Amino acid sequence: MSIDVISNPKAIIHLDRLCANYELIKKKLPNKQIMSVVKANAYGHGSVECALALEKSGCNSFAVFTIDEGIELRNAGVQSEILVFSRMDIHRLSNAVKNNLILNICDKSDLLEIDNYINNGGISPIFHLKVDTGMTRLGIDYNDAFETIKKLKKYPQINCEGIYSHFSTADEGDLSYALNQLEKFNAILKLADEVGVSFKAIHFSNSGALLNLNQNRMTHVRVGMMLYGAYPSNEVPQELIINPVMEFKASIVQVRRALSGTKVSYGGVYKTKSDTNIGVIQCGFADGLPRPWYKGGFVSFEGRSFEIAGRICMDQFMVNFEEVEPAIGDEVLLFGSNENENIKMETIANHIDSTPYVISTSIGGRTERIFKD
Repeated sequence: MSIDVISNPKAIIHLDRLCANYELIKKKLPNKQIMSVVKANAYGHGSVECALALEKSGCNSFAVFTIDEGIELRNAGVQSEILVFSRMDIHRLSNAVKNNLILNICDKSDLLEIDNYINNGGISPIFHLKVDTGMTRLGIDYNDAFETIKKLKKYPQINCEGIYSHFSTADEGDLSYALNQLEKFNAILKLADEVGVSFKAIHFSNSGALLNLNQNRMTHVRVGMMLYGAYPSNEVPQELIINPVMEFKASIVQVRRALSGTKVSYGGVYKTKSDTNIGVIQCGFADGLPRPWYKGGFVSFEGRSFEIAGRICMDQFMVNFEEVEPAIGDEVLLFGSNENENIKMETIANHIDSTPYVISTSIGGRTERIFKD
């Protein structure tokens, strides 16, 4: 055995699949601008590489969570518009202007702060007005939204080009609450029209909403998880055939013969039912493999599924390979797809009562990301 066959987990990022997913969504919504969400390192997929690939495919709008994420994209050469979702920091407005980043107005006090900043010689970045219609998270309270919009006319030096909100239940089968949010948002837009305030950018829908809620007034749709090849839940329409962008793999580092009745891993909760081959895989929950997945979880090896044997450890876990004898350095598929194998993130998420968002963003720093065009 050569030591070079043992490696940390690998995340193969198929950029061609990413761009194909983007083009599929764009074809479905030809009159809407796709705002590709690449926050949190593009949901674990690599924000710089994904943004550059998407921009090359025609995407001209991106969203991140922090100013630093936006600056990272600018430093990498991304030219398109970038919206920053996080709360505006008055002390970093100059950074936003320098890097041409769009910021949030999400509190009624923001207008006065921005006005004071401009009056003291600062330059206004572009803003989008964030309204809370029912998420009860970041955003101007719905009851204050109309007054805030009217105040925008008093501050013409504040460059507010957009308005948006966020659904809290758009990925559920019961859309009644989401429809109520949409009704509130449309009421705000109507009131804005009445007082002569217009917005170049209007957006609400995320991946959970873009296929099943009315987009009439929207100029943009924000797409995150669907770009990366997973649906946010089983309850949303799945009419588009999107492909998983990430292929998560790990190496077999040891194989031992275990007798029937052998206890495996912490707590000894797993016992072999017959003599079998137990493989040790160099990947653990610190690398992003969810620990609860040991209950009924599996990996794929050479086109076959093999069950996880015992609790997943921080850095390693075990697999029952039965009578198969894999070689040291062989790789197992943890999730994703290739020519012969397919384990969906959604399958794991459903099994452990989680979401694909949690799984993909949990891929750890030890994982080597390999980008393929």
